[in-house]
Amino acid sequence: MEYYQQEQALEAKRSLTAQFVRAYGWMFLGLLVTGITSIVTLETPLLYLATSRYSLFALLLVEIGVVWFLSSRVMKMSYGAAAAAFIFYSVINGITLSLIFLVYTLSSIAFVFFITAAFFGFMSVYGAVTKQDLTSMGSLFLMGLVGILIASIANWFLQSSTLYWIISFVGVAVFLGLTAYDSQKIKHYHAAYAGTARESNVAIMGALTLYLDFVNLFLYILRILGKKK
Repeated sequence: MEYYQQEQALEAKRSLTAQFVRAYGWMFLGLLVTGITSIVTLETPLLYLATSRYSLFALLLVEIGVVWFLSSRVMKMSYGAAAAAFIFYSVINGITLSLIFLVYTLSSIAFVFFITAAFFGFMSVYGAVTKQDLTSMGSLFLMGLVGILIASIANWFLQSSTLYWIISFVGVAVFLGLTAYDSQKIKHYHAAYAGTARESNVAIMGALTLYLDFVNLFLYILRILGKKK
């Protein structure tokens, strides 16, 4: 009996590890697609979509729509459809993010990317291995995210440099916390869907949330450390 229990525990651990590998694999693929799309956009007429106010606004609405749709439907979709929607979002986000290459120097973008990867990696590992339940902290960080959005909208009218820096530093803290929370959340979702037809979809769900955490963390750190042209 003890041997059987040990085998079950080992199999559960292997299954969870495979789930994390799939989730981070999809996340990195999404980041790669976004990066390539951004570079291609700079060298093609797609740049017009990113620099035109109306088309950029339309792209942002599409991004919000895709994120909302995936977040609410990912566990009900087929694995292929969920993966395709995630890659589509990565492409659209790549077009809009191409603007950072027009504002910041390439060297500072690269520097901030590696800084972001280091912070993100540390918080991801912490979220995956910690025994502490981060659910309550996750709710707190989500409230902080709402506060950031409200403050950002307000500062769009106020144009306060002080509020700009406060939002930037709070944004870094919030998305560092969300990275740990979303990493741990993969474990909870895997436990709920392990052995079901939608088990693979957990990887897409995890990839989407971690991708959003990484990109937003990168953008807030870029606001702080990025060197403008």
